[in-house]
Amino acid sequence: MLNRNFLSLFLFLLPFFALAQKAQIRGLVVVDSSKQPIAGATVALLTQNTQAYIRGQQTNEKGEFVFDEVDASTYTLRISYTGLENYLKENLVITAGNNVNLGTLELTEASQTISEVVVEGRMPDMQLDIDKKVFDVSQSLVSVGGTASDVLANVPTIQVDSDGSVSLRGSSNVRILIDGKESAMAGSDINSFLQSMPANSISKVEVITNPSSKYDAEGQSGIINIVLKKDARIGLNGSVTASAATYNNYMAGVNLNYRDNKFNYFGGYNFNRRNNVGSSRNDNVVLIDGQISDDSQRTISNSENTRLNHSHTFRFGADFYATEKTTLSLGSNISIRKNDRLSDIDFDYFNIPEFGSNSSRTSQQYEDDLGYDITFDFKRELKKEGEELTANVTFGSDTEDGTNEFSQTYASTRKDLNRNNTTTENGKNWNLQLDYVLPLGENHKFETGYRSIIRNTEDTQFSLLQDTITGVFNPDYRVSNDFDLKSSVHAVYANYQRQLSDRIGMQIGLRAEQAYLNSIYYSKNPDAAPGTAEIRAEQDYFRIYPTAFLTYRVGEKTDKIQLSYSRRVQRPRGWQVNPFLDLSDETNYRQGNPNLLPEDIHSFELSFAKFYEKWNFISSAYYRKVFDMVQPFQYDIDLIEDIIGTPVGNETYMKWENVGKQDAMGFELISKVNLFKWWDVTANANLFYNNTQPYDQFPTNSAENFSWNGNLSTNIKFTKTTSAQVRGDYRAPQNSLQGKMYAMSGLDIALRQDVLKGKGSIMFNVRDVFNTRMFKFESNLPTRYTISENRWMPRMFTLSFSYRFGIQDLSKNRKENNAMPEDMGGEQF
Repeated sequence: MLNRNFLSLFLFLLPFFALAQKAQIRGLVVVDSSKQPIAGATVALLTQNTQAYIRGQQTNEKGEFVFDEVDASTYTLRISYTGLENYLKENLVITAGNNVNLGTLELTEASQTISEVVVEGRMPDMQLDIDKKVFDVSQSLVSVGGTASDVLANVPTIQVDSDGSVSLRGSSNVRILIDGKESAMAGSDINSFLQSMPANSISKVEVITNPSSKYDAEGQSGIINIVLKKDARIGLNGSVTASAATYNNYMAGVNLNYRDNKFNYFGGYNFNRRNNVGSSRNDNVVLIDGQISDDSQRTISNSENTRLNHSHTFRFGADFYATEKTTLSLGSNISIRKNDRLSDIDFDYFNIPEFGSNSSRTSQQYEDDLGYDITFDFKRELKKEGEELTANVTFGSDTEDGTNEFSQTYASTRKDLNRNNTTTENGKNWNLQLDYVLPLGENHKFETGYRSIIRNTEDTQFSLLQDTITGVFNPDYRVSNDFDLKSSVHAVYANYQRQLSDRIGMQIGLRAEQAYLNSIYYSKNPDAAPGTAEIRAEQDYFRIYPTAFLTYRVGEKTDKIQLSYSRRVQRPRGWQVNPFLDLSDETNYRQGNPNLLPEDIHSFELSFAKFYEKWNFISSAYYRKVFDMVQPFQYDIDLIEDIIGTPVGNETYMKWENVGKQDAMGFELISKVNLFKWWDVTANANLFYNNTQPYDQFPTNSAENFSWNGNLSTNIKFTKTTSAQVRGDYRAPQNSLQGKMYAMSGLDIALRQDVLKGKGSIMFNVRDVFNTRMFKFESNLPTRYTISENRWMPRMFTLSFSYRFGIQDLSKNRKENNAMPEDMGGEQF
């Protein structure tokens, strides 16, 4: 019914979109003395009264810039370039339908030093649009010497847990892209991949909470796009970076660009030794008549963990400018990773005679990963201005080989447990995308396209269990299996933008997706019972995903309100649908579910943006309705008694399920204040409420949760070459369907000193200054109470150095070829 309603609305409104015209601003930027065109100059459009940033771009290789669809108002135009004086054109009056050609604009040579000009000329570190927020993390000091996970943890609205899992607005179901594409070389664990990606390779992070129909519908809370650095100035340009941190953490990298008249070559190498040291504590109690008593069975575990990652990342490619309107690009990324995870756990048992008083467990896991992807891009500007055809073909592969040596020794007469596991995962991804943009006039346009994503994964696990009498290792077929997963999504979309009046704009779109998810589980047990040797699951579904945006500009032309809607989907991931029963921990068993359905999400958002001379903010009220919500659910251990034998009494068993439906709503505020020219403050707060209602087959009550999180960061520039950054964050307690997460907070500080006439920088930072970032979770079930504490990285000190070099020619442009297109949602009306 909902699909039919939106389709009817789409068809009904289409003939009535009459609009008022907008205007265009264009110009040519040259050097005053030589009249030479300047490519790569930063051109910013500001409000006249408040000088608030509206939008910006860089001049092309001919020194030209064009702003399309500019609202009628009065503006200031600011142009800046390294080594030249800033150019200001104030009181630029734009009227509806009247295009403005500013002609030739001349920049004079500056007397300032390089470091002075760079600070004034760079783009804002936070660009706020209603549907998309862009954060320039290249200037973040607290992330220097860290990884992509550290970068994301410092971006407003994003949270990163102790295991590296990423959340957006409190939801971990978020789609993470790299340069606008899914990374195949990350394999099945994007979180581990982000923990190996060096922070210095990232230019900016784009957060899109309600994408348009042009983009995949997957992701409950939206999209996070990580944009990598790329420089295309004429000649040879580059940078080298090195850092060292406590706990033997090291990083080094080099990035190079070389461009001539027809080609732009880019490449880089990064080495990262990431050593995470942590500890955890778990207290698990079996309740008697719903209460903890002296006779309750109880297990307390304390562990020391080390996660050591060595990664080598290579990136290279080339852009070929075949004609002024045609660009061909070929690029590749290679990631070689070695992950070692060591864990020592001590157990204390109470009222469990089978286990005695205590035991100790040692786990040593070694994994070698090799991933790569190859990308081909084509871009052609067609006859009409703004008419464009783009295509992308990407192939990626990831191979992971691992071994796990596991031993547990008991103080009682219980036999010691020794197990060796070997695992192999081979994954391949194909991506095919074709997009076409057709302007239909000065003020509206139509987009359409096609995309196919195909993923194939083959997992193998083989386990050997030591015989307690003979000492011989024999196959344990309970946990030895093959699992093949094949998924594909084929989509077509149409997107239409139009201005209804000088103040009101709209965008509507439809995306049709056909999805397939086929899995086969093969048991290696030659004596497996019928029906258990092979488990097949198939899903085949077609859905329509509508999107709609309505924007109203109030007061000054930069202030705007937007109402948006999108239907989205969250598809089950590989480990969630694998029916393999994990027996590596004999007190905590976990299992996937091949019959999981995708989550069906309806997302609404109302946003307001306000810009002042020294202060701007964007606020959003949002609501999500989620059906068939996917979560791990804890069952009675008796359900798997036929596999594990008679339970002792303190075991837990969790399985992924479509547990129910959820209503989630919240209010988010992001604000930046320029207190002085040398001091600015950025604040973010997110208040949210969710109510999860389980389906009837799950024996638990509804769960309500009201919580909030926030962060505050400040940048202080003491001198032209010395600066500091301080950042603090807080996460309030949160309730879930079967437990509660405790509050957590932390503080980071960093210092930067520019040297070598602005070409070099020395940075020092301290993460988690007060050593307070610890995850604490409580589970309170009718028959069991559990409380867990987990800390993956204590306070860390990092010292870094970077050096930038290169030759610069004003006749060639500096492009941001990897940035995601600007029309992620409805801002380009």
